[in-house]
Amino acid sequence: MYPHTRARLRLMALGASAITVGSLLTLPAPARAEDAPVTMSVAGETSKLDYGRRVSLRGRAPSTAAPRSVTIQFAPRGKGFGPIAQVQSAADGSYAFKARAKRSGAYRAVVEGQAPSAAQRITVRARFKARASEHLKRGERASLSGTLTPSTEGRTVLIEVSHGGDWKRVAKARTTDGGTFKAAWKATRHGRYLVRARFAGDDANGASSRQLGRLNVYRPSHASYYGPGLYGNPVACGGTLTPGRIGVAHKSLPCGTKVTFRNGNRTVTAEVIDRGPYVGGRTWDLTAATKRKLGFGSTGTVWSTS
Repeated sequence: MYPHTRARLRLMALGASAITVGSLLTLPAPARAEDAPVTMSVAGETSKLDYGRRVSLRGRAPSTAAPRSVTIQFAPRGKGFGPIAQVQSAADGSYAFKARAKRSGAYRAVVEGQAPSAAQRITVRARFKARASEHLKRGERASLSGTLTPSTEGRTVLIEVSHGGDWKRVAKARTTDGGTFKAAWKATRHGRYLVRARFAGDDANGASSRQLGRLNVYRPSHASYYGPGLYGNPVACGGTLTPGRIGVAHKSLPCGTKVTFRNGNRTVTAEVIDRGPYVGGRTWDLTAATKRKLGFGSTGTVWSTS
């Protein structure tokens, strides 16, 4: 081999070694556990949390041989973060904490020397506790009182009633500094109504509503009863008349229509099961069982929701 050829091969070998060494020098260093980001997650639904519910927060801090101190921070909606608790991570970096949800906002975890975890946002619904009127004669005033928690002054509470599916506003109230509210409205139409209180939400809490039961508004009507001597006979809406059957006869209301009756302090809800009465001036024929439940006489005035 010629001398100059051997020299060229030596130079090529040296160049290859230089490239290999240079490549090794520029390789990225392996990731270290202590350089991992701080993480946090919230278990379950976060967009409609009930007031006072416990929120489960879990995550991981950069793992080291010793536990790390993890600060749990909370930022109410529209405000900055502040510490609410401090926990210790396990050897593998995992940590857990349970907070009681009272306001909408965001949680995050902070470890000294590391960037905070991503913020985990929650929406907390306000909580209602209320009672409303149950039995009224047409023209009387219905009333409702309750508390909206958290106890904040000046929140607007809407009172709505439903008769057949659609909700209609009948009153509006403002909370006091203790969160209490009161409302009243005139019951101008007879019927069976569902009642609810509704809060539209604000920066502190999400929208919330609570159904408060049924309001029966009665009108006076004339009634009689039937049954003895007719037991075993078929009725217009199906089945037969029996001594224990709760029901009522009406000339035109659809079969199965529920009507609530009140006589003194007694109340019975009965379905239309038959046609009648066919005596002038009478609106209802009560079965004997319905009559007994109401403590009603043979004929007279009864209060009804239809």
